[in-house]
Parts: sequence; C-alpha cells; structure tokens
Amino acid sequence: MKIRATQAIMECLLEQEVDTVFGYPGGTILNLYDELYNYQDKIRHVLTAHEQGASHAADGYARSTGKVGVCFATSGPGATNLTTGIATAYMDSSPVVFITCNVSENLLGKDSFQEVDIVGITQPIVKHNFMVRDIKDLQRTIQEAFEIANDGRKGPVLIDIPKNVQAAEWEYDPDMKAPSVKKARKTSISSLDELLEMVKKAKRPFIYAGGGVIASGAEKEVLELSRRLDAAVGLSMMGLTSVPASYPLNLGMCGMHGQYASIMAQSQCDLLFAVGVRFSDRATGDLNEYTSKCMTVHIDIDRAEIGKNVSPDISMWGDVKMILQRILDVLPQCEHPDWLRQIEEYKSAEVLPPAKGFSPRAIIEEVNRHGDADTVVATDVGQHQMWTMQFYKFEKPQRLLTSGGLGTMGYGLGAAIGGCIANGRKRTVLFTGDGSFGMNLNEMATAVSQNLPLTIVVMNNDVLGMVRQWQTIFYDCHYSHTTLDRRTDFPALAEAFGAKGVSAHTMEELKKALDEADQSDGPVLIDCHIGMDEKVLPMIPPGRSARDMIVKG
Repeated sequence: MKIRATQAIMECLLEQEVDTVFGYPGGTILNLYDELYNYQDKIRHVLTAHEQGASHAADGYARSTGKVGVCFATSGPGATNLTTGIATAYMDSSPVVFITCNVSENLLGKDSFQEVDIVGITQPIVKHNFMVRDIKDLQRTIQEAFEIANDGRKGPVLIDIPKNVQAAEWEYDPDMKAPSVKKARKTSISSLDELLEMVKKAKRPFIYAGGGVIASGAEKEVLELSRRLDAAVGLSMMGLTSVPASYPLNLGMCGMHGQYASIMAQSQCDLLFAVGVRFSDRATGDLNEYTSKCMTVHIDIDRAEIGKNVSPDISMWGDVKMILQRILDVLPQCEHPDWLRQIEEYKSAEVLPPAKGFSPRAIIEEVNRHGDADTVVATDVGQHQMWTMQFYKFEKPQRLLTSGGLGTMGYGLGAAIGGCIANGRKRTVLFTGDGSFGMNLNEMATAVSQNLPLTIVVMNNDVLGMVRQWQTIFYDCHYSHTTLDRRTDFPALAEAFGAKGVSAHTMEELKKALDEADQSDGPVLIDCHIGMDEKVLPMIPPGRSARDMIVKG
C-alpha cells in the first residue's frame, strides 16, 4: 500500500520508539508538520521558541534517557539555527537525530528562498549526515541514522529531505530492516598480562572516569575497579555522575577547576587508569608533566582518541563495560594503605571556600538539599557551572546536563526543558548566570507553555564572571567589555513570560523561594545576587600543571 513520505517518516519514528520530538515549523517542513497533526496522539511535539532551544532540548532529552533525541527544523535559518546544538551534541557524544527539510530538488543550487546546504555546513560536526533524494531510500536512511547515532561513540546525525521527496508516495514496508551499519568492532584487550604486571608494581593507583562510563553503563564496574585496586576515583566533567558523590573514594572532578584532592591525587599517582575520557586540554594542562610520573592505561570506545592527546603505556579500545568486566575477571584484590592515608590528607587540606553567607557554595548546597537523588540538574557555562560541579552532590548517573566540550552558553534552559520532559515532568533544576541566561532566555516561553516544574537559579553578578576572573588573574584587571550593566529585572521578566519570579539576597530569602518552587507546578526563577568578584578556585592556569595551582583569590 502506498503512503505519503511524511507518513512513512512518522512510522519510522514510531518504529524507533520515538515518543517526543522538539522542533519549530516553517515553509519547507510543512508537509511533515501536517502529517504530525495526524500522529499527535502517538508522538508528542514540543514547540520551542527558537531552533537552537529545540536542539538543546533534544540533547538534554537524550542525555537524560539514554535514548536518541529527535529534533525538527525547516530549511535556511531554521536549519542553520541548529548548528550550535549539533556541535554541542557532537563534542559531548550525545545521540540526537536532526531532521531538516530543504527546498525542492529543482530549486537546489539556485539560491532559492531559504535554501542552504545544511549537509555541507554540518559535515564536520556530525557522525554522519544524509540528503534523501529518492523516496526509496527514506526508510533505510532513517533506520541507519538512528543506528549510527546510538552505536559506538554516540553522536548526532542529520537527515535533510527536499520538499518534493516529502510530497512523494511510497510502498512503505513495516517489515523492512535496513542492513546494519554496525561495523564488526574489534575489541583490543590483549594486554591483560602486561596490565597485571603494572598493577602489581603500582603503589599509588588512580582512576580517571569520563562520560564513556555513563554511555556504556559501566558505573558498577568502575566502582568495583576502585575497590579492587584500592584506588581513588577522579572524574571528568562529563563523567561526574558516574560514581556516587557519597562513595568515600570519589574525589570529585579533575582538571582546571577540579577538587583539590582529585587534582593532587592524579598528579602524584604512579598508575593512571583512564576510562572513557578524551584527555581534553582543560583536564590535562601541561602534557609534558601530566603523565610524567605514572604508567597510563587508556580504555575507550573510540580508537581515534587513543594516543590523540596522551600516549598511554597500554591502550584498550572497545565497549568500556565489556573491557572492565574482562579486567575484573583476572584482577586481584590490592591494598594500598599508605596511598589512601595520603589521599585522606589531600581531602582534609581541601581549599574550597566554606559555605558562608550568601555565597555560591551556600546557594548550591541549599538547592541540593531541596532535591533528591533523582533530581535532574542542568547548567549553562561559566562560573556557576564550575561551582555546580564542585558543590552539588550527584548520586545517580544521567542527572547532570551540561556542555563540556564546546562550552555552549545558552545550553542550559533548553537542556533543562528536555531533561524535565524526559523524566516525567519532575522538578528539574537549572543553574545559570546572568550572561548565559541572556543567550536563550526566550525558552522561558517554552517552559511556561509546557507548564514545566523548573527551578531556575540565576547566579547574578552583573558581569561575565568567568571572563572577568581571567581578566583579573591574567590580564591585569583590564575589564574589557565584561561588565554587563544591563539592569535586567529577571523576576519581572519571568513574570512577563507567565512564570513566577523572585529575587534573593540572603539565605532566608532563598530558602523561602525554594519552598515556594517546591509547591509550584510551573517554572520558578530565583534571581540570586552575588558579588562580581567571586571566583572559582582552585584553578590551574591553562597549559600549566598541578604545582601551579591557584588556591586563593
């Protein structure tokens, strides 16, 4: 039986168990939205205020569920508005399928109205992309796109469909299965004997766990590896929720703004187990010193990451969970009491500022007390992001939505919307700054229209805080264009969108606002006024090492 191409798209999405789509309609995608009208009882569409917001929402949905997120956009500016969201998903290995609809084939290459080569534009920031020129390829392409997005190292895939292809009819085959695009992935775990010798020699083992642990579902294996090695665990930003904060040997985040104990333990270890990490520059600092004192084991699903930044003594590539299981099958129980005593000394020498007064730490810890282990937390990018990494205690995986690799200001609100919807519309927290929030605050309209229980905590210091911090430390206090001076009344703005907005200058006001938010069904914005010279410490200057760590402001 022949059906419309747009109907086939809907059936393909249902086949992939898609129940939610984020997007924004426009001229070339109207055929698809007309079909969506007939499927509204099966597929929920969330209309955002801007395509970038839709891209971040689909990303947040994917990170919260482990499923593939889906985002729709029209051609031209609709498609190009997705690019920051696509790049964000790509850098953080988030599986999202973006479906854009272009002008008809006879108009391609003629500078037609809202024509743009979105396939060419996005080529460097996707795992793969497609333009469907033949209706016969549509079903197979959608199946492939979902498989590619969620296979191996996860990431975004884009499908561009000209308008004439959308309008075509086709014999849809519900039983058709496209040939698998999965490669026969070889797993390199042939170095077990050498690994056991390194473990035997090691006196100061340390595990560095990243987002690959969460992607592979290897959280239990990392915990067991820590217990078996008698090793502390440090985390990348993307791996922050892979180990419960309450686990005694979880030292928190490593890297430029990591926890003091984590930074010091990693710098002094003699065996570094790097699991599902990509060794970014913010994590490693000076590469000449980073692994100069230790043997290194790197385990990752992406073979291209092996040796890209750090040359390991042993590398194992493939599914992280499977590799760790193989290691644990042969790994003996180790004991390193002297090393653990040293780690306790690092922990007791913690340099993080106390939660005094109306400080960032006090604010975040109070918000933390109002949530539970299932609370999803999103952040934007800047000082508030680092404070969240330092002070919020995550107990379960997939509870943190943040932009790591790309560092996308404006990511948080869209991601919080996606994460809230993904988690049954339970109260979700967004930590943002006045600079970041200004990037995509139009998505307040989406939060209100969807009646989402979001608690939006704005760390309002009237400056671009992280840039100002760098200007203070490295640029002789030359505050060039980082003082916002916008005078935006965020609570009034929230009220104008239809949300509740309150201002907080003290802990008492914050506690009252959080109590009100807990009783609310919709979004509540809390404007927290903090000092413009609050700093994120400790800090390792870029390209430097732990010995250059700045611990006082």
